[in-house]
Amino acid sequence: MSYCVNCGVELDRSAKECPLCNTPVINPRIAAGEGGTVAREAQEKHEAKGPFPGEKGQVETVNRQDLGILLSTVVLATAVTCGILNAFVFKGVLWSLTVIGACAILWVIMIPIVIYKEQSVYVSLLYDGVAVIIYLYMLTYLTGSKDWVWGLGAPITVLVTLIAELFTLCIRRLPRSFLTVALYLFTGLGLLCMGLEILIDRYLAEKIALSWSAVVLMVCVILDIAVITMLSRRRLRDEVRRRLHF
Repeated sequence: MSYCVNCGVELDRSAKECPLCNTPVINPRIAAGEGGTVAREAQEKHEAKGPFPGEKGQVETVNRQDLGILLSTVVLATAVTCGILNAFVFKGVLWSLTVIGACAILWVIMIPIVIYKEQSVYVSLLYDGVAVIIYLYMLTYLTGSKDWVWGLGAPITVLVTLIAELFTLCIRRLPRSFLTVALYLFTGLGLLCMGLEILIDRYLAEKIALSWSAVVLMVCVILDIAVITMLSRRRLRDEVRRRLHF
């Protein structure tokens, strides 16, 4: 009676390898002749192969079109269900407009991801901005006033969309690294804060007086100067990269 030296399973007398782990069966009585050489070669081949299959299985990827149909169906079903509930059950307030508008924005965002991947990123950002403005207009049926949409909501949306377009343009067209992206980000943040305060002051007081955005803008300018200095000095740039590990 013999057993496998690897897993311990009982072996048949005529077995050449273990039926469980495929370890070659070596007769210790065989001397270092031809039979011993063959046994050693079989053992080395098994050890090199390892206990697991060498080929990796590959799971079939999900079809992007099918995923787009699924997500679109879920979004549409959510919007329609809320509209029906608002019309026949929870009446009085058009609360379903908030959900329907949010579903519309989500669907517009999904278009370049799972529905039409070839769509330009600039067009996608433009569609996102338009969808947000439409959503804000839908909310006017709940607030009863449209002045805040055209006086504040739409201008802020246009400002954010414009800065997002410029930021994307800089990343795609200009040199891109950790430091340059930080430069674009700080510049965009400063312009965004300044634009927000100007729009808010113009809507509320019809008078522009920069306060908190001026502080943010100055901080961003200081950071931009520091980044530009690092970009212009190769030794300083390399030293910063080594110390920050990027």
